[in-house]
Amino acid sequence: MDRSQILAHLQAHPSPKVKIAIVDIDGVLRGKVVHRDKFLGIVDKGFGFCDVVFGWDMADMSYDNVSITGWHTGYPDAQAQVDLTTFRQIPWEDELPFFLGDFVGPTGAPLPACPRNLFKQVIARAHDAGFAPKFSQEFEWFTFAENPQSLAEKDFRDPTPMTPGMFGYSILRSSYKQSFFSDLFDELLAFDIPLEGLHTETGPGVYEAAIQYGDALEAADRAVLFKTAVKEIAMRHGLTSTFMAKWRSDLPGCSGHVHQSLWDETSKKNVFADADSDTGMSALMESYIAGQLHCLPHILPMMAPTINSYKRLVEGAWAPTTLTWGIDNRTTALRALLPSSSATRLETRVCGSDVNPYLAMAACLASGLYGIEKGLKLEQPAVVGNGYEVKEYGVLPHSLEAATHAMKHSEIARSLFGDGFVDHFTASREWEVRAYAQAVTDWEMRRYFEII
Repeated sequence: MDRSQILAHLQAHPSPKVKIAIVDIDGVLRGKVVHRDKFLGIVDKGFGFCDVVFGWDMADMSYDNVSITGWHTGYPDAQAQVDLTTFRQIPWEDELPFFLGDFVGPTGAPLPACPRNLFKQVIARAHDAGFAPKFSQEFEWFTFAENPQSLAEKDFRDPTPMTPGMFGYSILRSSYKQSFFSDLFDELLAFDIPLEGLHTETGPGVYEAAIQYGDALEAADRAVLFKTAVKEIAMRHGLTSTFMAKWRSDLPGCSGHVHQSLWDETSKKNVFADADSDTGMSALMESYIAGQLHCLPHILPMMAPTINSYKRLVEGAWAPTTLTWGIDNRTTALRALLPSSSATRLETRVCGSDVNPYLAMAACLASGLYGIEKGLKLEQPAVVGNGYEVKEYGVLPHSLEAATHAMKHSEIARSLFGDGFVDHFTASREWEVRAYAQAVTDWEMRRYFEII
């Protein structure tokens, strides 16, 4: 629909309600429901939205180390703008109209802390270079026979998985909760989040879904909305889903792999493909890969943003630990996929399912473009075999604290994303590190309580 059709549709809709949402620095969807008349009045001029959403963490605890907002500013309203191109209707809420929005600063420039605006700026750089980036994301997640109340009563200990056993790619297990499985596929499609595939993964109550690829911003919108939509659909079935990177040490982690390619805006061809090369990869794709390998240690918190992210990034757990690439190799950080000229793409396997998709995709695209702009050569050979053993090119930081320190002091990160974003984002990650350092864990209780 174009603008006039969308506004006419809202006028004719039987419900007077409209839902608007923005995405905070952690990838959490924050929003409100407004009356249709209110919405029609803010379409052009924008609306105020309390900037506390960039002044607190995912548990609504106020930061004490950020400058963009806080007690020192009084938490005023920030200016937000509705993006009409994001119009959807929520099928499990009686087709309630839904829109995403972006934050801007006092002068109308993008707010540095706004993840969606950050990704839009990186996409603009790609278009300026003549490229149309195409992206998609795939997610793994666990689902439990729990609700918010039962989880709270258990203190989040030993939640009951939706299904038992290690049933990867199981037709049997996907039919066991068939109504939930079918609703995921059908209602996500109706919410304009089309899936390429949906299947069980190895582990109790775990699924994997691959979202159809598309233009980069639309791909990120789909990925962000996918995570919340899955949780809402699960709740309707008396279930709870989690996108934690690693919820139990003896089970596989959950990935959020990002697939990406660049297309020539004039010829409409995939510029990652080159039928005349030995591998089928173009020199431009090689520079894109080289850029990601070079930049990864500088921007890792955008792909591994939580304390828990680094419990997934361990050897032999289907997640990378080394700065490596390979052709169809699932043990490396970057996996080149070359099935055909149109489907030639790069899969960044570092990302877990706990990422903010806007930030993860911005990190992938900006670092790849860095390699192209700098003319980097892919001198590092493709790994054949076990990528965990190839450590001579470097390893990923082992903790959020180490990764955040590297990003905060990185000139590369600041050149890619600007001081405003890097300062705010790394401060939010430092807060996360401090919050964890103050916690007394079950592991500490079991290890020290009796013996010391």
